[in-house]
Amino acid sequence: MKIAVTYDNGEIFQHFGHTEQFKIYDAENGIVVGSEISGTDGQGHGALARLLAGRNIDILICGGIGAGAQNALAQLGIKLYAGISGNADEAVNSLLAGTLVCNTDVHCGHHGHEHNCDDHNCGKHDCH
Repeated sequence: MKIAVTYDNGEIFQHFGHTEQFKIYDAENGIVVGSEISGTDGQGHGALARLLAGRNIDILICGGIGAGAQNALAQLGIKLYAGISGNADEAVNSLLAGTLVCNTDVHCGHHGHEHNCDDHNCGKHDCH
């Protein structure tokens, strides 16, 4: 499984469309077996979804994200965990352990969209 996290200095970057880096994790049998930091080459929003699909990403963990990017990821089959903050490595380990808790107060207001995990029956860890 490949997991991408919007990334800035060890932390989850809080705006998907403006992230300059992803940390990409390779996971097998519930543990991280490798990781690398990858630049976005100045791409933003919808192009980032295609960039992730080209890297065969299965899951994206990020902070805020607009509706257009959410739709692009869904169309490409990338599962989304939005509204997450804090340390990137810890978030991935929580995801793999099944304990990643989504933030129900995700806003990406400049897109005219508010994401609220409660709107799609977010359980303990499923914010796609």
